[in-house]
Amino acid sequence: MIPSIEWINESNTVRMIDQTLLPHELVFLNFSDYREIAKSIKAMVIRGAPAIGVAAAMGIALAAIEFQYMDFQTFKLYMNQAADTITSTRPTAINLFWAVNRMLEIIKKSPKKKPMDITCSLIQEAKHMWQEDIDTNHSIGKHGADLLVDGDTVLTHCNAGSLATVQYGTALAPIRWAIQEQGKKIQVIVDETRPRLQGARLTAYELHYDKIPVRVQSDNCAGLMMMLGNIDKVIVGADRIVNNAVFNKIGTYMIALAAKRHDIPFYIAAPQSTLSMNETTKNVIIEQRDGSEVANVCGKVQIVPDGVEVINYAFDITPFDLVTGVITEHGVFKHRELVKKYKK
Repeated sequence: MIPSIEWINESNTVRMIDQTLLPHELVFLNFSDYREIAKSIKAMVIRGAPAIGVAAAMGIALAAIEFQYMDFQTFKLYMNQAADTITSTRPTAINLFWAVNRMLEIIKKSPKKKPMDITCSLIQEAKHMWQEDIDTNHSIGKHGADLLVDGDTVLTHCNAGSLATVQYGTALAPIRWAIQEQGKKIQVIVDETRPRLQGARLTAYELHYDKIPVRVQSDNCAGLMMMLGNIDKVIVGADRIVNNAVFNKIGTYMIALAAKRHDIPFYIAAPQSTLSMNETTKNVIIEQRDGSEVANVCGKVQIVPDGVEVINYAFDITPFDLVTGVITEHGVFKHRELVKKYKK
């Protein structure tokens, strides 16, 4: 797959795929204003924790270009305001905050530099994070592929592939590596992932694009498919991993419960940047989105009567006792191992 987002050197602009139009149209958008990046994150033009982390970093770089002719103190003030604009877009995915804080740290450590020079450093850091994401995903793929055996059918939920990262993916990375590097025959079953249908619209799109065998099922079909013996492994991504649980797309918890009942290994694939091991579930705000996403299919066909209240949590919480292991760029870890390695 082509990158979901990239920095265009010639114009110092950001180009990203408009994921709201997939799978019907492949459209690229170009941005030169950090405010538009923030709107794109909020509207899920770009989505997936690693991808919005990189988008946020590039947004900070765009803000620096806009404010680089100011004196340092004014530059710093406006950059903090830009950071607030970007981090206010989505509260649950930790990569968003991680990326912005990483960029702001460069400003904090450069009080004697001119804003123009700091801007150059911020652009380079954003581009470095872009490449870092790709390299990290390859490492996740390499470690996770060893968990799959020839002939496995893997269930995944939502989209944690190329479109949720810069390229290659997290949950899809072990599948790609097993097929492309190890020559294993792997099939994928994708939950449609209501209400925005990222599984049907995005995961199925990119797997089919890469000629990886894929089938789509309704979200409420997962338990039956496990009971029938049609699923061998489950691999999903994550938006934030804390000390005692995993936050991922709504519906993940139900899949984990069903997998536990049927003795099916349930894995999380995520980079270190998604880990926040000093936090617990009490520290995390679960994003609630507009009810129209549930009341209307793809914003076009209304399926809920007028006047009926809609609940639309974007993420849920999966306790670690339901998780077989977490695949990071450094290996595969059980809960205690993960806390020991990553808790600061």
